[in-house]
Amino acid sequence: MFLIGENLNVISTKIGRAFKERDPLPIRQEAKKQKELGMDFIDINLGPARKGGPELMEWVVKTVQEVVDDVPLALDTSNIEAIEAGLAVYKGKEKALINSIMCRKERYEKMLPLCAKHNARMIALLWGPHGMPRDENERAELAVELAYAANEAGIANEDIFVDGIVTPVNVQQDQVYSLLQFMPMVQDLGEGLKSTCGLSNVSNGAPDHLRPILNRTYMVMLEKSGMYSAIADAYDKDLVDIAKGKRPDIVEIIGKVMDEETIDMSSISKELQDYVKTTRILLKKSLYSDSWLEL
Repeated sequence: MFLIGENLNVISTKIGRAFKERDPLPIRQEAKKQKELGMDFIDINLGPARKGGPELMEWVVKTVQEVVDDVPLALDTSNIEAIEAGLAVYKGKEKALINSIMCRKERYEKMLPLCAKHNARMIALLWGPHGMPRDENERAELAVELAYAANEAGIANEDIFVDGIVTPVNVQQDQVYSLLQFMPMVQDLGEGLKSTCGLSNVSNGAPDHLRPILNRTYMVMLEKSGMYSAIADAYDKDLVDIAKGKRPDIVEIIGKVMDEETIDMSSISKELQDYVKTTRILLKKSLYSDSWLEL
């Protein structure tokens, strides 16, 4: 699994303060750490960045590239001018990634030419005129619209990462399952299209001690369903190990549950039992509750 590190984020107290005070040290440390942890992209998340966004994005991109110039960057903000400022100073050896361009005509008509001009890759966020798509079929409709518009602007399918939107399992269990149903459709919608997601969203609102296993399990399930990449927590070592192929036992047991194979729970470790139970929750085989691992 191709990983995009989510931790250079304005919502982090340390990083948010560094952005505000223009303190380069925490930003450089974070960028170097994410490279060390094996991230394939580093996401620079400024949030809305309504005030001084372009100047801030330019400064952060330059600050990161002073210490890490061989890991491509994802530029993440709803401020279009800030995205453009970041792309203007980006000097990576690989293409930058715009995170994200939503499926709303008034947004993508402004952002797609920008993406093409700077030869960037893009995340195609399937958030449409009416908000969240209701099911996999509406996701497919939005993906086709946005990919077609991107192609018309000169952006190749290989540079498009479709984001079908991950929702919290404790609030929208049906949507979590629907995204799994959508993933195999992506390649049929356009040859070369890639996919991604904000993985940690699946565990938003869950107790802190349960969030990692939800994130790890869903990542494996999405990859098995065709997901190419995920925006994820660089500091979850077990998640990174799974993504990099170091825990085939976990991948195998999750796959067996997805394929509806019979699992002899008494024959596997407590760790793998927990992954079995979590997979069943994410498949809607069991109703979500914060006590699912205890049942």
